[in-house]
Amino acid sequence: MNSYIGHPSQLSGVEEYRLIGGKGDGMRLLQVRNGLGLEFTVSADRAADITRLSYEGVNYSYISPSGYVAPTYYDQQEFGFSKSFTCGFLTTCGLSNIGVPTEDESGKTGLHGTISHIPADHIYYTEDDDKIVLHATISDGEIFKQKLVLHRELVCSKKENKLQINDTVTNEGSRTEPLSILYHMNLGYPLLDENAKLETTAVKVEARDARAQEGIDTWDTFLTPQPNFEEQCYYHTFESLWASAKLTNSKIGKGLEIKCDTSTLDTMVEWKMMGERDYVLGIEPTNNRLLGRGELKKQNLLKYIEPGEAVCFRIEANFYRI
Repeated sequence: MNSYIGHPSQLSGVEEYRLIGGKGDGMRLLQVRNGLGLEFTVSADRAADITRLSYEGVNYSYISPSGYVAPTYYDQQEFGFSKSFTCGFLTTCGLSNIGVPTEDESGKTGLHGTISHIPADHIYYTEDDDKIVLHATISDGEIFKQKLVLHRELVCSKKENKLQINDTVTNEGSRTEPLSILYHMNLGYPLLDENAKLETTAVKVEARDARAQEGIDTWDTFLTPQPNFEEQCYYHTFESLWASAKLTNSKIGKGLEIKCDTSTLDTMVEWKMMGERDYVLGIEPTNNRLLGRGELKKQNLLKYIEPGEAVCFRIEANFYRI
C-alpha cells in the first residue's frame, strides 16, 4: 500500500464510461493508465481494440475523420469498412478476410473482414501491483458458417511502459475454416511527422504495387502532409522469431517499438499514408498478404484453422524516450 495516496486511481487503474452523442453514442470505453505515463482507451464495442494512446502526454495514435463509430453503422459491403474505420492505435482485421474485398465459393467479404465491428461478449479487467490485464471474448460466428472465437488479453505493465497483446483464435465449429488476421496499428502526429524515422529487422522489404515501388528507397522516412497523396504499402519479412519495427522522432524525443511473434505473424505490412488529414503510418503484423481471401486461395497462400484448433498471436509494444 502506498501511504502517499488516498485511492489507487490517483496514479493508475481502469475507468469505464460511455460516449454520448454522434455516431459513437452509447459506446462503452475503458481508459487504462499505468502510472508511468502510458494511457490508452479500449473500445469494448469494437472488438476490444485500442483507440487513443499516449505516452507522457504525447499522442501516438491516429484517429481518422470518422472518429468513434458504433458497430450499428457498419457497412460490410465492398469498401464500406472505411466509413467506420476509426483507425486508433489498434484495429483488428479478419478473421475471414484481410485486405481487398473478395468473393469466392463461400460468398462475398468486404475490406478487412468484420471482426473489428463485433462487440465483446465479455470484457473485464484485473489489477495487481505489477500489471493491469484486460480480458475480452469476441465471437465471430454465423449459422451455417464459421464458428470462430477470439480470446483477447491486453497486458499493461505498471513497472515499465510496455503493452502486450495476447490473442487466441479458436475454431469451435466442425469444419476447417480460413483464418486471416491483421493488426492494423496506426501511428499519428505528433509522433509521426517529417522528423520521424522507421527501422525494422526485416531481411526483405517489398513494394505491394507499382505505386509503392515509386517510394521503395524512402520507405523509412516521411513527408509533410501532401495533397492528394496515394497510399504506399510495403511487406516486411523476417527470419528471427520476433520481428521488430521502431518509430522514433528526434524532434519530440519519443519512440516506440512494436514486436510480433513470427511463428504465427510472419509479415509486417507498412502502410504509408502522407495525405492531408489522412496522415498515418500503419505497422501491421499479419499472417498473410493483402490480396483478399479469393486470390490467396488461388495462389495457395490462405491459412486455415482446424476444428478445435487454437492459434495464438503475440504482439508487444514498448514506449520510450530517445
